[in-house]
Amino acid sequence: MTSKVSRDTLYESVASILDHSKAKKRAFLESVELQIGLKNYDPQKDKRFSGTVKLKNIPRPKMRVCVLGDQQHCDEAKALDIPFMDAEALKKLNKNKKLVKKLAKSYDAFLASESLIKQIPRLLGPGLNKAGKFPGLLQHNESMTAKIDEVKATIKFQMKKVLCLSVAVGHVNMSQDELVQNIHLSINFLVSLLKKHWQNVRSLHIKSTMGPPQRLY
Repeated sequence: MTSKVSRDTLYESVASILDHSKAKKRAFLESVELQIGLKNYDPQKDKRFSGTVKLKNIPRPKMRVCVLGDQQHCDEAKALDIPFMDAEALKKLNKNKKLVKKLAKSYDAFLASESLIKQIPRLLGPGLNKAGKFPGLLQHNESMTAKIDEVKATIKFQMKKVLCLSVAVGHVNMSQDELVQNIHLSINFLVSLLKKHWQNVRSLHIKSTMGPPQRLY
């Protein structure tokens, strides 16, 4: 599938974003978002799409991931200074909706050991699932840090009731090439999810947290 966004446009827009953020340095790390406007799409009738794609460069380095682990995983997480909870800690939440909601809000994503992942609905009820944060599977033969990096590098496109989406695809401390790679991959993946591909795309912008939007398409 050919991209309708030329490389030159992409490089120019990314350069403007980076220049703007350097000119007005903020006290926090600005993220860069891809904003998508859709057309010829009826969220009521058309099948809503959802998909995840792993980017080459981590868009949100400060993303907080919590491990819901068995003993071995909890020990490992403790040694690596990664937030974790064991089955006992989850039981203490008592399926209390407010507490589960608070847990879901405290972290951006969760990973769970195989023995624990099946118990999550029983221990916590549907709260994490409703928040769109059901844990990914963490196995013992995987590196915990590598798995967490993978989670941090993965972005999700999900169609809701409105015809616009926005997804963090990078941050202003990235190089121009890293941002271009991430944005290019994100756009192509999103278009592949759409029923009529580019015919469903009304507009594409990229924008840093505090900067002006740059139109790509």
